[in-house]
Amino acid sequence: MDLNLAVLIDGDNIPSAYVKEMMEEIAKYGNPTIKRIYGDWTNPRLGKWKNVLLENAITPIQQYGYTQGKNATDSAMIIDAMDILYSGKVNGFCIVSSDSDFTRLATRLREAGMQVFGIGERKTPNPFIVACDKFIYIEILKSRSEEESSDTPNKTSSEKNTVDKITPKALRFIATTIDDVADDDGWAFLGDVGSLLQKKQPNFDSRNYGFQKLTPLINSIPHFEIERREDSKGRKKLIYVKIKEKSTSKSKK
Repeated sequence: MDLNLAVLIDGDNIPSAYVKEMMEEIAKYGNPTIKRIYGDWTNPRLGKWKNVLLENAITPIQQYGYTQGKNATDSAMIIDAMDILYSGKVNGFCIVSSDSDFTRLATRLREAGMQVFGIGERKTPNPFIVACDKFIYIEILKSRSEEESSDTPNKTSSEKNTVDKITPKALRFIATTIDDVADDDGWAFLGDVGSLLQKKQPNFDSRNYGFQKLTPLINSIPHFEIERREDSKGRKKLIYVKIKEKSTSKSKK
């Protein structure tokens, strides 16, 4: 069943340059039936947003900064989120912000059975990231947009800076997750591996490492081997992965 999503954007905390790419990303996970952006629209700093709101059918919500140093936008978003939650009109939320102040909101929405997606910059504090079911870095969307619009296949230096290296820590994380769902012969269905990676670490995304999908990411790591098997009806290939040299073993658990 397709999710009906409420998309709530912190206009004070998110750059406006890649709204189109952001909305296309959100559409992968559900139908954005409510789309609101919060900020003080009398502030010239938010002027760049105004040009893209109509194009993407995003409703601007005016929120004055009543007190210096206090973020009234956060409070307005939280109040609206709870109103939407109790309206019963959606079964998921997308909170677009890099602000840790939304950590408790994300947790509360999940407690109510909502799917919660987060989108923010890499500077987003970890508590907010792990409070979401899935968290997407906006820099990934920027890199993809720039790559698609570029006439040359080579990545720019700014794009390279947005790609994470597969560190030993990341390698151990993937290997442990494969081991968690592997059968007695060490093979794990890649779909199950991807789901568990997401549950363990909501900001895990193959695009963080420069790959659009999990399969080519796994295939690029020599520690793993991939096997394609036909399903019982022979209609499609199922992808399984195995650790070539397992650092952990189920027999040792």
